[in-house]
This record gives sequence, C-alpha cells and structure tokens, in this order.
Amino acid sequence: MKKKEHKLQNQNINPNEPEILEETKELEQDTKLNNEMLKLEEEIHTLQEEKKALEEKVKLSQAELINYRKRKDEETDSLLKYANQSLIMELLSLVDNFERAFKEEDKLSDEVKTYFNGFKMMYSSLMDTLKKFGVEEINRVGEVFDPKQEQALLTDNRDDLEDDVVVEVLLKGYKLKDRVIRPASVKINQK
Repeated sequence: MKKKEHKLQNQNINPNEPEILEETKELEQDTKLNNEMLKLEEEIHTLQEEKKALEEKVKLSQAELINYRKRKDEETDSLLKYANQSLIMELLSLVDNFERAFKEEDKLSDEVKTYFNGFKMMYSSLMDTLKKFGVEEINRVGEVFDPKQEQALLTDNRDDLEDDVVVEVLLKGYKLKDRVIRPASVKINQK
C-alpha cells in the first residue's frame, strides 16, 4: 500500500480523489435522475390535466347527446300527434260545404229533403270521425275574444254585451288536439 501511496504522491494525486470522482459521478447521475423525475412528474401532471379536460368533454358530449335524443323524441311525438293535420284541413272544407247546404234546407222541396237527411247522416259520421282523431270545434260565442283561437272580421255595437265579446261565429274554427289548425272567424262587440 505504501507503494501505491508513494506512486500517487509522485503524480500529485490526492489519495481520496477517486472516491470524490466516484461521488461526483453519482451526484451527476442523481441530478440527471432528479431532472428526469421532474420532467416525468410534469408530464404526469400535464396528462392528468388533459385527462380531466377529456373527461369534461365526454360529459358534455353525453349531455348533448341526451338533449338531442330528447329533442328528437319530442319532434317525433309532435309529428305523430299532428300527422293528420293536412288531411283534416282538406276535410274541413267539406264540412263547411255541408254546413252551408244545411242553411238552405228550408228552401228545398219535400223530395230533396229525403236525400238531404242522408247527407246529414254522412255529415254526422264525418264529424264523429274527426272527433275520434282529436278534432274539436272552436265555438266561443258569448266569451271574450281570444286572438290565439279566433280572428275578428266584423264588429257589432250592442249595449247588452261587454267589449270584445264574441257575438257570432262567421266561419267555424277547429283545434287538432291542443293546436289551433284553423282559427274561427268571428264578429265581436265594440262599443
């Protein structure tokens, strides 16, 4: 050992220097590992933040999908509920023609009145069918005018009624379930 120390002294090398070099290398490795650990921790934190953001996006997408399904279900229900509206609107002109004809009944001969009774039965059957599908007549004579259900075409000036009271229905209005499909044309009172 003395030879080794002597040899080291001759080279001007500190006998503890290899240990210091070894410790320095270990410290450098530790520093590198610490830096890598810090980088990994930052990446983990970033990934956790991205995960949270993606989870929020998924929740938002799920909520949007649920809302979309609800809207589509409501639209489908509405379409089914009012699917017959255009057919019913066409039939209402037929109903109007029957009712116009009935107003002329007293002008008919006895022979024609016999046929006329058959038309009344057809009209009654048609009205029953319309009711079966949810069609209701709007008849609000004596009630206050409602612009959601009626359109005022004429006015009258009667002292025995309040303002805006429906005096007469000029053309019947109809609802399909809860929707007004044709507002009633009415005469209202205006003082």
